Amino acid sequence: MATRRPAPPAYVCTECGWTTAKWVGRCGECQQWGTVQEQATQTGIVQRVSAQAPLAAKAARPITQITTADAPRRTSGVGEFDRVLGGGIVPGAAILLSGEPGVGKSTLLLEVAAKAAHAGRRVLYASAEESPAQVRLRAERTGALHDELYLASETDLATILGHIDEVQPQLVIVDSVQTVSSAMIDGAAGQPSQVREVASTLIRVAKDRGLPIIIVGHVTKDGQVAGPRVLEHLVDVVCHFEGDRQTSLRFIRALKNRFGPTDEVGCFEMTGDGIAEVPDPSGLFLSQGATEPGTCVAISLEGRRALPVEVQALTVPTQAPNPRRVVQGVDAARVAMVLAILERRAGVPTSNLDVYVSTVGGVRFTEPAADLAIAIAVAGSIRQISVPRTVAAVGELSLAGEIRPVTQSAQRRSEAARLGYEQVVDDRSKTLRAALTDVKARNGGGGRRDERDIPPF
Repeated sequence: MATRRPAPPAYVCTECGWTTAKWVGRCGECQQWGTVQEQATQTGIVQRVSAQAPLAAKAARPITQITTADAPRRTSGVGEFDRVLGGGIVPGAAILLSGEPGVGKSTLLLEVAAKAAHAGRRVLYASAEESPAQVRLRAERTGALHDELYLASETDLATILGHIDEVQPQLVIVDSVQTVSSAMIDGAAGQPSQVREVASTLIRVAKDRGLPIIIVGHVTKDGQVAGPRVLEHLVDVVCHFEGDRQTSLRFIRALKNRFGPTDEVGCFEMTGDGIAEVPDPSGLFLSQGATEPGTCVAISLEGRRALPVEVQALTVPTQAPNPRRVVQGVDAARVAMVLAILERRAGVPTSNLDVYVSTVGGVRFTEPAADLAIAIAVAGSIRQISVPRTVAAVGELSLAGEIRPVTQSAQRRSEAARLGYEQVVDDRSKTLRAALTDVKARNGGGGRRDERDIPPF
């Protein structure tokens, strides 16, 4: 059989198109120097994909003929987790749960597994990071023991699939995807190719069998999900479990959700007996003592949930050329801006004071709606004016000293009314100076405006 010789290289002028069989420095047609370049040769190899008839069960149908009766949501047994998922777990869904090390991901999923087992559904918990004895110890401490909860400690993907075939579970939890490897791909567990292969295989099993799978993912130093970015594109839901190790409060947020909203937040509290739901965390971020100067309650918005957050400020005279600005739980840059607005627009001197601003309960309150509460707390600390427990403040401050409206202000006022706050100082006061006068009048300190002139709900 004769072999096909490759065609000799051809050279073409990029200016006029003149061709030659050998390279020359000057074009023979337009006489230009340096314009003759080698032309790519045609290999003659063309790949074609032949059409294939789909199976009858997977034939395309009008969308109006497709129902969702075969995919009802099933509760996980943890109400706050269901809130973030959009009402429950959808059969065949692939859920990715990420979070910092030690934040409580395994504890939360063990609680979810136990609740599902108590509801009569068989659960397979595949732990690739802990031994069965270690998981059993945590399950005894949290009360997550049940005969329908099956436990396997395995790092090989093929073996995990074998466990799924043998156990026939209705919910699978894999902890974690970065510690599982596949023999079909070279490389150690955790490498991008391994993570992609393991995740895609598990997701394919979930879709083919209508089996919901929850996958735990590690995070990098920046808080992003470790591994290739395609991992977040493959799954249906991406949840992030966050919290400060210094406090017991934990939040779970949905960064991506194909079956529900992405602005819901679940609230949990780490206890000695495991993780507990906090359906109404309103009292976690408020102090219980008497009202003191330098405190103000603001209404924060965590997803769709409005929460009261107490902002505290303490000011101390100083002779240092650079006064200290210490903040905790709020944005340091916004605090510096609020202090400048207070001094310039409201006549409250702050340049000769050490200012300390913090939130109660360890919650982070970094949205612009905290500006007005910070300003009132700092001004109250300087002028020794205490804000009554029945007054809350919500508003963003502009550099001109105006109070700007914030997102979902009606929902914030409604939540404040539900919690017993009689007045909300917000953008209806127009300026920061007027808002400080409103607070002073509400406290019985007099001022330009009478208490009846303070904007109601």
